Amino acid sequence: MEISNLQRHVKATDLPLDQLASNHNVPEPEKVKEVSRQFEAVLLRQILADANKPLFGSPLIKNSATSAIYQDMITNQLAEQVSRSGSFGLATSLSHQLGHELHAEQNAQEYSTVGSSSQLKSAAE
Repeated sequence: MEISNLQRHVKATDLPLDQLASNHNVPEPEKVKEVSRQFEAVLLRQILADANKPLFGSPLIKNSATSAIYQDMITNQLAEQVSRSGSFGLATSLSHQLGHELHAEQNAQEYSTVGSSSQLKSAAE
């Protein structure tokens, strides 16, 4: 009895960034889309953190380590949710651009492989 080799499809969104690039079960277009989304989330965190500084620096809100942690958690979750919703649009634009470059790179590699194999055939003849 032979058991077929089952390959588990892994979602790019389930993997941390450091494991995403080396995972061979995730197609390249999904990797590009997820990396673009994560980059957008990082950028949004920076924008939201800077935008909230004057708001949270109010004399009405006491400054403590716990409130700073809480505000950081709110900023991170807000950035993640905006990024996942796709409403900001940077991830979409970035993934399209990177997708075009990935496609062009794959075509160039295929062309060079085909070109070198035909050169070898003609050299052998």
